[in-house]
Amino acid sequence: MTEDPFAGARAVADAVLYEGYLLYPYRASAAKNQIRWQFGVLGPPSPAGAVPVEPSTMATDCLIEGTGGGQIAIRARFLQLQARTVQRCAGERRFVATEELHGTDGSWVNWDEAHEHERNLGWFDLDALTTTAQSVPISVPGGVDLEDQHGDSGAVIGRLVRRRWAAEAVLRVSCAAGTGPVRRLRLELRNTTGSGAVEEPTEPDDRHTDDRTRALRHALLSAHLVLHAENARFASVIDPPPWAGAAAARCRSDRLWPVLLGEPESADTVLAAPIILPDHPRIAEHSRGALFDSTEIDELLSLRVMTMTEEEKRQARATDPRAAEIVDRCEHMSAADLARMHGIGTLAGGAPEPVPTWYTPAETGGAPWWDPAVDAAVDPASDTVEVDGVAIGRGSAVLLRPGARADAQDLFFAGQVATVVGVHHDVDGRIHLAVLLRDDPASELHEWYGRYLYFGTGEVEPLPAEGKEAM
Repeated sequence: MTEDPFAGARAVADAVLYEGYLLYPYRASAAKNQIRWQFGVLGPPSPAGAVPVEPSTMATDCLIEGTGGGQIAIRARFLQLQARTVQRCAGERRFVATEELHGTDGSWVNWDEAHEHERNLGWFDLDALTTTAQSVPISVPGGVDLEDQHGDSGAVIGRLVRRRWAAEAVLRVSCAAGTGPVRRLRLELRNTTGSGAVEEPTEPDDRHTDDRTRALRHALLSAHLVLHAENARFASVIDPPPWAGAAAARCRSDRLWPVLLGEPESADTVLAAPIILPDHPRIAEHSRGALFDSTEIDELLSLRVMTMTEEEKRQARATDPRAAEIVDRCEHMSAADLARMHGIGTLAGGAPEPVPTWYTPAETGGAPWWDPAVDAAVDPASDTVEVDGVAIGRGSAVLLRPGARADAQDLFFAGQVATVVGVHHDVDGRIHLAVLLRDDPASELHEWYGRYLYFGTGEVEPLPAEGKEAM
């Protein structure tokens, strides 16, 4: 059997594991980081008759090609909440709570970190599963870790207290024969933590803790499963082959969605994720590291981190070591790193876009190329650009001629007359014309709040000042 059958799945699975863990601006005080743990939360069961704070179950169906033989390896991955509290030293190894601690290793604030878990649940014989379902328990221990913090003199000035709470779960696996050469694998993951453990008193100030916070302490967070097949192949549930269409229609997913992993022709590994993904998802080649928000653009978030003040960066570093890693990575990112992150598109006709060229320190007087002051000489209201031998600028009349690759909205405006209100330059050296439609009764309103249509210089035709007479 494969030595590590899940090695190829790690990059994508790690992105899923930390999706939404911490969001820009990566500091504890940010409003968007006040309510966390949004994906794959497997909470403890609620008392009978009570409304569940977080669902305690998740389940999904996968399809297996063939009618006999083969084995499946299953790995469960999840995060465990780890509450980090900050205490200052009040003398003689006596510690009291504080909001922030400044030591030689940096600053720290109170924060809920994550303790990562990865459990190999074993190999399952598909033929045996067809006759008898199997269950595997998952035990998550609690614990407390203490970490002293020192001042410049070397003396202990405080400590970090990291606490984790115990949880219990179980995975149930079964296999049902389908029609034709396909079988349906059923996976059910359930939190079985006893209600007494959830309601146990913990800290003196726990009377102020809400129900969700207490439930999260005993939850499996960002929970997902990775499956690997030996002597068997998976079939896509999203885009099944014709012979598996009927079986795929009977598959059900409850907070877990299975997708094939690996190269497009691969079918031996499946990720059952708490977020919806396409088959064969991949980490973008230009990504330079985790940003905990896979729906965003790495370049955009990196640029936003670069614009943070030194105090904002200090707060982010004090929040979480992973946030500090993001800030440090972005701070040391070169123009070449950003150019690679920018990616390469294609122009009309299939020609590749030119690789972006960034301002150098010599050209900007030592200022970062992304600093707004660098572009102080650029003024959309007064700049002009030559189109078909005519200087186009604010107030120019143009006929809109969107290209064949334009989106549907732009195509609706083909043949209409517009007035240019600005000439804009982007960081790739391209020029975009901001325009208002002459016949749009809401053009004055659009002008007031700055909502314009944008077209390239190759998508407009210059008109005389009285453009309508030229039609």
